[in-house]
Amino acid sequence: MFSKILIANRGEIAVRIIRACREMGISTVAVYSKADKDALHVTMADEAYCIGGAQVSESYLNMAAILEVAVVSGAQAIHPGYGLLSENAKFAELCKKCNVEFIGPSKEMIERLGDKDEARRTMKAAGVPVTPGSDIIEDIDEARKTAQEIGFPLLVKARSGGGGRGIRRVNSLEEFDNAFLSAKAEAQSAFGDGAVYMEKFLFPVKHVEMQLLADKYGNVVCLGERECSVQRKNQKLIEESPSPAITPEIRKNMMDAAAKAAKAVGYENAGTVEFLLDKDKNFYFMEMNTRLQVEHPVTEMVTGLDIVQWQIRIASGAKLTVTQDRVFLHGNAIECRINAEDVDHDFRPGCGTINFIHVPGGPNVRFDTAIYQDYSVPPYYDSMIGKLIVQARSRELAIRKMKMALSELTINGIKHNRDLHIDILSDPKFVSGEYTTGFMEERSVRLEYESRQRDEAPV
Repeated sequence: MFSKILIANRGEIAVRIIRACREMGISTVAVYSKADKDALHVTMADEAYCIGGAQVSESYLNMAAILEVAVVSGAQAIHPGYGLLSENAKFAELCKKCNVEFIGPSKEMIERLGDKDEARRTMKAAGVPVTPGSDIIEDIDEARKTAQEIGFPLLVKARSGGGGRGIRRVNSLEEFDNAFLSAKAEAQSAFGDGAVYMEKFLFPVKHVEMQLLADKYGNVVCLGERECSVQRKNQKLIEESPSPAITPEIRKNMMDAAAKAAKAVGYENAGTVEFLLDKDKNFYFMEMNTRLQVEHPVTEMVTGLDIVQWQIRIASGAKLTVTQDRVFLHGNAIECRINAEDVDHDFRPGCGTINFIHVPGGPNVRFDTAIYQDYSVPPYYDSMIGKLIVQARSRELAIRKMKMALSELTINGIKHNRDLHIDILSDPKFVSGEYTTGFMEERSVRLEYESRQRDEAPV
C-alpha cells in the first residue's frame, strides 16, 4: 500500500480524496495555483506546493510541475480526481516514466476508450449494443451522404474529450454542413482533435450509467446504475440511484453488458459505462469514462462502498474482495450539484466571497465541498462548489429529504442554483420518474409559456 499520495486536482474532489487517504493512514500532498493559496485542500493536506498561476494551463494542467512535486515530495502515486488530467494518456505515461503510480487505467486504456469511435467499434465487437451511426468521417461530402443514410435527427460528436463539447444535433440536411464544421472546430479547439463521427439521435431517452471496479487480475464488479437524465446543455445537474426506469431484468442485462465492456478491453480501476435507454427499454452504449465520476457519491450511499479507497487499493495491486453477489443497493440516493451561477441571467458563472454558510446535517445527508465562510470563489475554474447527497429508504423519502436539506443549505455572498434544484424536485415529471434528457429544455419551454399566459391574462 502507498504511504504518500499526491492529489493532482482542486476543490471538493481534492478534499474528498484527502479524506479517503486519511482514513487509510496515507499521507497527502496537495498542489495548488496562486489563486487557490487559501483553498481548503491546501490546508488539509500534509504537504502543499504552489505549481503556477491561476489559469489551469499554468498550474493544474502543468504536468512537469506536478510530477516534479511528486518526485521531490516522495509521493508514490498520483490521484488525478476527475476532469483536468484524469483522462490524459500522456500524463499517465509520464507518471509511469517517473516511477509514480497513476491511480487510474493505463495510458493505452485511456487512449483506446477516449477515442469514442474506437470504443464504439470495440463494444460492438464485444456484443455490447451501440447506437446506430458512423465511423470517423473527415470529408464533408461523404459525411453529408452518410448522414442521409443514418437519417435525421442525428448527432455529430467529437471523437475526443467530453463535457458536451464538440456535439451538435442536426435535424435536417439543410443544417448539416454548419453543424458538422462547427462541431469539428469546437473539438479541435477544446481537445486538439477535430475528428468527429455521427450517431442517430435517439429521443426521448434516459441517460443511465453503470459504475465499475476492476482490479489488475481480471476481476470486475458492477456497483449498479445512476440515472443522470436531468441535464442542462449536456451537463448533469441531478443524479440518482437506482434509476426509476430500470426493472430488475433491465438492470441485470445492463450490468452484464457493462462488465462485458470492461472485460473486452482488460480494464483496470474505477470506470463508468454510459448508456442511453429508449422508450422501449432498449439500451445502447454511449461511452466509457476512464476516471472517477463527479456523481460517485450516489453509488457510495446506496452500496456502502468507498470508491475512492478502492481506486487506491486497486492501483497498489490489491485484489477486489467485493464480489458481484455481495453488491446490494440499499434504498435510494440523490445528488444535486450546487453551482455558483446566476440562474436568472442565463446561468452566468458567479464568483465572490462567501460571507455566511450553513450546511445541512442529519442521518444520510452528505455535502461534499471545499468552500467555507469568508472563502472567495475564484473566477478561473468550474462553477460547481459542492454536491449535496442524501439517502433514504425509498425514492419518495429521498426526494423529500433532499428538498429539506436544500432548504436548509444556506450560502450567502454569491449566486447559486439551490432554488432551481428545489423547483426540479417538485416538478411532477421528475417526481414521476418519467423524465428524460429533454426534461430541462421541456421545462424551460413550459415555464416560458406559463409566464406568457399570465402576462396576457385579463386583469
